[in-house]
Amino acid sequence: MQYFWDKLEAYSEKIALISENETVSYNELTNTADMIAENVPERSLVFLVCQNKIASVIGYLAFLRKRAVTVLLSSSIDAELFEKLKNIYKPQYIWCPNDFLEDSSCYSFGGYKLISTGNDSPIMNEDLALLVTTSGSTGSPKFVRLSYQNLQSNTEAINTFLEVLAEDKAITTLPMNYVYGLSIINSHLMAGAGLIITEKPVFDKKFWGIFKNYGATTFGTVPYIYEVLDKLHFFNMDFPSLKYITQAGGKLNKALHKKIGKAMVEKGKKLIVMYGASEATARMSYLPPEISEEKAGSIGISIPGGRFELIDTNGKIISESNTIGELVYYGDNVMWGYADNRDDLSKGDEMHGRLLTGDLAKRDDDGYYYIVGRKSRFVKVFGNRVSLSEIEELLSKEDYQTACVGEDNHIRIYTTSNNTDGIIDYISKKTGLNRRVFSAYYISSIPRNQAGKIQYSKLENFHKNPSN
Repeated sequence: MQYFWDKLEAYSEKIALISENETVSYNELTNTADMIAENVPERSLVFLVCQNKIASVIGYLAFLRKRAVTVLLSSSIDAELFEKLKNIYKPQYIWCPNDFLEDSSCYSFGGYKLISTGNDSPIMNEDLALLVTTSGSTGSPKFVRLSYQNLQSNTEAINTFLEVLAEDKAITTLPMNYVYGLSIINSHLMAGAGLIITEKPVFDKKFWGIFKNYGATTFGTVPYIYEVLDKLHFFNMDFPSLKYITQAGGKLNKALHKKIGKAMVEKGKKLIVMYGASEATARMSYLPPEISEEKAGSIGISIPGGRFELIDTNGKIISESNTIGELVYYGDNVMWGYADNRDDLSKGDEMHGRLLTGDLAKRDDDGYYYIVGRKSRFVKVFGNRVSLSEIEELLSKEDYQTACVGEDNHIRIYTTSNNTDGIIDYISKKTGLNRRVFSAYYISSIPRNQAGKIQYSKLENFHKNPSN
């Protein structure tokens, strides 16, 4: 079967990638991707160290077209974690920035190099395409296993509800190793549209200069960034080329949702709120922009080809409106399962198109869904899903006794150590998350029940001496 990445030549001389220094046509993109791929045998396992740079995007396409299995990693990954993953998965090749590793290369292009590790070929399922992280950069070797059909079906669905056109140009605002950022790349390439590639953050004036100069029509980002843009009065500004903006990676504050939705309508533009997860390749739902104000706070309806249901604690389907249950998603974009090690790469589809999201939700009388909480101990931090248990585990390795709780974009660490500043410094560096994500509190002992389990609900009664 041919997938969208196999047919990019059809867009010929149309511009695919744009940076401050160069433009790349679809012909140039596919020719370069295939030259890179010549150095990688089919069904190789490749670590791709991602940056928002042209060589990173072309490498990604090279390995898809060659039917290599790609593991997407951030270039800011902790060095210890990178070595841990190398030892567990034993990739045959690494495509990374020139200064990321000192190893000599067998091929180089655009500031990237291909390193052959000498590892043998793993046994992998023939339809396995991609491995992506599931719980942020907190030290877990667990990856989501995605198939070629997962990528194709989710990209088709996204293009349908976003109505991505060949004349559109998306600008990168998210890392490509994050499924939301990757979905923007995939959807625009499928449509023969343009991608403006930049590592400049949206807080940088140069980003907006690039935006205007190249006529970006869309960008997407997470709730925290929209909160910052609101403080910068972005939504009062005029960007003539902009058609729509998207939001995912956590729940957008209802008041801000209404404010942005109204501002977009007044300017003849759109806000499209979405909901997704790595386990669903990227997107599971969207909120039609014409009702963005009316249904502010909602994640909307399922994407084309997908569907939702709610179940109670006994697994029974909830048919009543405005009744809370666990959100379950069905679709061809549901992952095949997880990988914890190299042997797991040979596994097939263990999910069969059904995903228990772990999110608690309700459905209104019109059929629109609202997330009301989380069943498991994860929080979204700047769009990344972070495991509170893994934060505790990382700190325990440094002999800190801790218990962690939190909500989106903030994690509270309770500890029996007085070194609260040191704990924040360590965990910020280890996870790559900004210090302001964390607060640390000294407590004399961690509250536990008779079974020795931490009583998280009691932590708020114990904290004192906050440090952040």
